[in-house]
Amino acid sequence: MFKGLGQLGDMAKMMKAAKEMQTRMAELQENLTKIAVTGEAGAGLVTATATAKGELTGLSIDPSILQASEKEVVEDLILAAIKDTQAKAKAREVQEQQNLLRELGLPENMDLPV
Repeated sequence: MFKGLGQLGDMAKMMKAAKEMQTRMAELQENLTKIAVTGEAGAGLVTATATAKGELTGLSIDPSILQASEKEVVEDLILAAIKDTQAKAKAREVQEQQNLLRELGLPENMDLPV
């Protein structure tokens, strides 16, 4: 289509590739809101669920630890479960971005806007 136009053809090809990447990134961001990750603390006594974007969507606490005398322990376990979930969400987001970059033929360690 742009054969014989030299740099104009290259520019058109680059613009098309940039548009495709933009579209794929938007799809990735949407998909990340649908992927669930789960973190835990206290050997599963507290679990937290979030999207791969890091939005907390659920929290489960085993009733056996709900005692007034254990308030601080329960709070610590809740925080630990949330932090574990957030770390897993970030790792999943990075993994999905690397997969996209690989599919697009770009370096996997390339920084993408989030």
